[in-house]
Amino acid sequence: MNWYKNKGNEGDIVLSTRVRLARNLTEYPFPIRLDEAQRRDIGNTVKEILDTDKTLKLNFIDMSSLSSAETVSLAEKHLISPEFACDTLGRSLLLSDDEDISIMICEEDHIRIQTVYPGLSLEEAFETALKIDEILENKLSYAFDENLGYLTQCPTNIGTALRASVMLHLPALNKKGAMQRLSTTVAKLGLTLRGSYGEGSEVSGDIYQLSNQVTLGISEEAAIKNLNSIAMQIIAQEKQARALLIKDEDYLDRIYRAYGILKSAYKLTSKELINLISYVRVGVSEGILDIPAEKLRELTVLLQPATLNAHSGKILTQTERDILRSQKVREELA
Repeated sequence: MNWYKNKGNEGDIVLSTRVRLARNLTEYPFPIRLDEAQRRDIGNTVKEILDTDKTLKLNFIDMSSLSSAETVSLAEKHLISPEFACDTLGRSLLLSDDEDISIMICEEDHIRIQTVYPGLSLEEAFETALKIDEILENKLSYAFDENLGYLTQCPTNIGTALRASVMLHLPALNKKGAMQRLSTTVAKLGLTLRGSYGEGSEVSGDIYQLSNQVTLGISEEAAIKNLNSIAMQIIAQEKQARALLIKDEDYLDRIYRAYGILKSAYKLTSKELINLISYVRVGVSEGILDIPAEKLRELTVLLQPATLNAHSGKILTQTERDILRSQKVREELA
């Protein structure tokens, strides 16, 4: 169910849900001290265990076998972290056909189980991640402390080692000037608001990542429930703000202008595409424009630079990418 090809619950505002579990093995040092052979050993061990479960149907990928464009494309789709894409030596990835499951081997931790679902699907994503975790835990010796919980390379993940997040499109709250206040409020509740690629990433196209920050002294279930509750409150606030926003004739004009540019432009940069689609998304969610919401999400993901290169099978110049990007947008919106 590729997350970027489906709308999901509350899909007008929530683009995707991600749940990640970090795990380390007792018989190996943390990844920062692993050599290439040890990285490969861990990857092969995890593969052998998960191959026994025929319901998962995961593809094993030796990261060093991918081109630079293919690797960065996986990061653009949020299937691996940007950090994982920077160093592929000895690293591997287990990826489901529909890309809702991706397991990074020897990123910051030995095993990072990740599930990505469309829309607001925290419980479903967590259940899938937990199922995989239980299969592995039955065969592996996890680094675990009775008082601290799961041990991780970064101390901020110790405890549940759970990171859950929802990707939110919040143009109305952003235009209202509410994001700084909202960021401060959620921080007091153990959550954080960041750019779409997490810590240190810039906000583009009014897309924010809301995730849990506390992993110690709280259960996985409580963390998921808390995140879901706060996400629902933000969704309600964004809906109220949008209802007022579309009464602004200047903003309505921006929606139609953005749609017109997307349908007629000869060249489009990736940044232009994301910003223009932000306006069009509002038009779609409020019934002003008749376009499938999932089509906009798919265009945003599949027309990013590395993904265009990967699909083309060659490295395109920026101008070639911008022309190809606009061509594909025109075709989809025709």
